[in-house]
Amino acid sequence: MNFRNFEWRILLRVILLFITLSAASFIFIQQWYVYLLIAAPVIVYQLIDIFRFQKKAQEELSEFVESVHYRDFSRYFDVKHAPIELQPLRKGFNEINTTFKVISKEKETQYQYLQKILELVDTGILSYEEETGNVVWMNESLKRMMQLPYLKTIHSLARRDDGLYREIIALKPGASKIASAHFERGSFKVLISGTAFQTEGRIYKLVAFQNVNEALDETESKAWQKLLSVMTHEIMNSVAPISSLADTLKHRLQQSVTSLNDDSGSLDDLELGIDTIKRRSEGLLKFAETYRNLNKITTLNLKRVFVRDLFGNLLQLMQPTLEQKNIELETILKETDLQLEIDVNLVEQVLINLVVNAIEAIKDNPSPKIVLSAYVASNHRSVIKIADNGNGMPPELLDKIFVPFFSTKKNGSGIGLSLCKQIMMLHKGNVHVQSAEGEGTAFFLQF
Repeated sequence: MNFRNFEWRILLRVILLFITLSAASFIFIQQWYVYLLIAAPVIVYQLIDIFRFQKKAQEELSEFVESVHYRDFSRYFDVKHAPIELQPLRKGFNEINTTFKVISKEKETQYQYLQKILELVDTGILSYEEETGNVVWMNESLKRMMQLPYLKTIHSLARRDDGLYREIIALKPGASKIASAHFERGSFKVLISGTAFQTEGRIYKLVAFQNVNEALDETESKAWQKLLSVMTHEIMNSVAPISSLADTLKHRLQQSVTSLNDDSGSLDDLELGIDTIKRRSEGLLKFAETYRNLNKITTLNLKRVFVRDLFGNLLQLMQPTLEQKNIELETILKETDLQLEIDVNLVEQVLINLVVNAIEAIKDNPSPKIVLSAYVASNHRSVIKIADNGNGMPPELLDKIFVPFFSTKKNGSGIGLSLCKQIMMLHKGNVHVQSAEGEGTAFFLQF
C-alpha cells in the first residue's frame, strides 16, 4: 500500500510536468512569449523536483539494499522526520525489514532447535564438502565417540585413522557398512551411513556414525553361549559313557589277571591304555564342565559401592602374592568418592582375573609393576584401568583374547577373559585392551 502511494506521487509529478510542457508548447505556438517566460521556471522547477525526488528515493533504496545484503534487519528508517513524499517509502522499508526479521528469527530458532536435537542424539554426524573436503559441521556425539576436539577437513582424519578415512571416502550415498574406528585406547566397531545433497552448486556429504560395538558383542556373546551349550552337552553325553566303560574294562581286566598268561606284558600295556582313556575322558568332562560355567551367570545382585573399598578388598586379597613375587601395586584414585552400582562378587572376580594375568605378564620384568586406577571418562562413564609393564601383546592377538577357548598361556583354558567380558556386558558395560609389545598392557573396564 505504501509503495502504491509512492507510485501515485511519481505519476502525479509526471502528469503535472506533462500539463506544464503542453501549456508551454501551446504558448509557444501562439507566440505569447511573455507567458513563456513564466512557464519556463515552472518547468525547470518541476524537473529539478523530479530529479531530487528520484535521487532521494535512490539513496533510500540503496540503504535498504545494503541492509538486506548484510542482513542488518535491525536498521530503522525514520518515517516521522522524512519528507512527505518519502514517508510511504520508508514505512514500506520498515515493514519489509520487520518481516525479514521475523523470518530470520524463525530460521535461527529452527536452526538452534535442530542443533540441540542433533547434540542430544548418540549418533555421531559429520558433514563435509566433497570437492574440497572441508568439514562443515560435526556434532558433540561424534567428537566424544572419536575423541576428536576439532576436524578442519575430512582428509586430516587420514593421519589419525587411515582405515576409517578410506571407508568414509569410499562410502556411497544411501549405503551403510561396518567399519573399525581406532583411538589411543583401542578400537571399536562403528556403523557408518552416508547421504549426499547439493546446494548452491556444491555437493555435500553427510555421514552418520553409530557405535555398534556393544550390540555386536552382545550378539557374539549369545552365539558363543549357544555354541558352548550345544558343545558341552554333546561332549558330556559322548564322553561320560567312555569314562564309565573304561572303569568297567579296567575292573574286568583286574579280575582276569590271575587266569591269563601275561609273559609278554600285554596286560600291563592294556591296563595303561585303559587308564589313559579314563584320565583323558575325565579331563575332557572337566573341561566341558568348566566352560558350562560361562552360561550360568544370568542375573546380578547389584549394590552401590565405593571404588576405594573395591580396591582395598582386592589389595588385601592379592597382597601375599604380590609380596612373594616382589611386585609393586600402585593405586590411583583421584575421585575418592567415586561409586559404582555393581555385583561386587562378580566384578571382584573380573579384577582378580586381570590382576592374575598381569602378574603372569610381568614375571620376567626386573621391576614388575601393576597400576590400578579409576576415573570418569569424557562420556560420563566410570572406568577402572588395570595396567602392567610386561611384554605386551602383538596387534593380531588383541581381537582374539576375549574369544572362548583362546589363550596365550601354555596351560591356559581360555575361560578367564571370556568370563570377564560376559560379566561386564551383564553390567551394561564393556572391556577393551590396549597393548604395545615391549611396553605393557592395559585393560579398561567401562561401566
